[in-house]
Amino acid sequence: MITGSTIFCGIKNLLRDRSGNFGILTALAIPVTAAAAGVAVDVSNMALSHSQLQEASDAAALATATALADGSVTTDNAQQFATNFVIGQMSNYLSSDQTASAALKSGTTAQITPTTNSSGGTSYSVVVNATYPMSTNGMTHMLGISSMNIGSSSTSSSGTSIQKSALSMYFVLDRSGSMDEATDTVNAQTPTQTYTYSCTTTNSKGKSVKSTCTGTEPNYYTKMQSLKIAVSNLATQLNGADPNSMYVRTGAESYNSVAQTASPMAWGTSGLTAYVNNLSSSGTTNSAPAFTDAVTALTSASSTSPGLTNEQAAHKAKNGQTNPGKYIVFMTDGDNNVANADTTTKLQCDKARQNNITVYTIAFMAPSNGQALLSYCATTQADYFTPQNAADLFSAFSTIGAQASKQLTLLNK
Repeated sequence: MITGSTIFCGIKNLLRDRSGNFGILTALAIPVTAAAAGVAVDVSNMALSHSQLQEASDAAALATATALADGSVTTDNAQQFATNFVIGQMSNYLSSDQTASAALKSGTTAQITPTTNSSGGTSYSVVVNATYPMSTNGMTHMLGISSMNIGSSSTSSSGTSIQKSALSMYFVLDRSGSMDEATDTVNAQTPTQTYTYSCTTTNSKGKSVKSTCTGTEPNYYTKMQSLKIAVSNLATQLNGADPNSMYVRTGAESYNSVAQTASPMAWGTSGLTAYVNNLSSSGTTNSAPAFTDAVTALTSASSTSPGLTNEQAAHKAKNGQTNPGKYIVFMTDGDNNVANADTTTKLQCDKARQNNITVYTIAFMAPSNGQALLSYCATTQADYFTPQNAADLFSAFSTIGAQASKQLTLLNK
């Protein structure tokens, strides 16, 4: 018979028996040890990833602040610029993890704080925050942890604040027939050209026969070709000072005996260069209607913004400025052939002065009457140019471009 005391003793003996405990403890310890090892690996990876992300966000904040300061990025697209910079910096580390890359793209933000100084310049403080989930390894998954969040934050300020001074520039360009004449400057791209002439040659029987021969001669720029290059060079200068077309507006009108269809005022220089590149030479010369249109374009009152001109209203809406610099670039290679054209043009030049429009004039290989008109219209004699060949014309337009670009961009330390 089994008594209660016997059962009790048996239980005590079972509890005292240690023969199978090692195996049980080992079975329990293996997954715990594996999980701990997995966590250790992931923590190490997390530290490395955090360091990589921090470097990327530091670089993005600095690059964004610098780009804002030099005008290559606007506040409207600074967020995208910073995000793309972080993604680019991290691409080598996350190239095989598309999920993490997508999360980083949506998890990157840029906070832009502009500060205007006493000189009117603007500096920028940029805070870039970036985060993404790092996937853990299979051993860490045993603890129910599938990912670890990697995050960073970085602040940078632009060291130089840049004040952009807006401008509107209208070109009044002669396209009369004389613009097709050659200059004495050799075409740099095609320095020679072929021509044919009548000549006498000897045939196979030794007799002289009339023939057509071919020769080569220097290939000189025409005045019109020179003008197109000069305007393109000036446009490149303006684009360099205003790469995002935020502060520069240009327009153009050509003329011969009458004013031709104009290229209206628009942001940047693409409309200007396309218009000039399509010009051809024909007709006589009358500068009055085109110059009048130029003054009107820069001074006409806005119908939607009381107290402002159309150009002031356009700049106010785009860049916040209501007093853009106003310029006319006036070029001719001849004399006006229409009665009262000089008188009317001079009256409009006076009106330009009264409205604080700077007038640059270029008498390109022009005769004395043309030179006299353009000398009168120039705001100062420093704004009057008399190029006698294509090289001089390029130099004149480059000088105008440099002066306008200097006014456009002022650096404030």
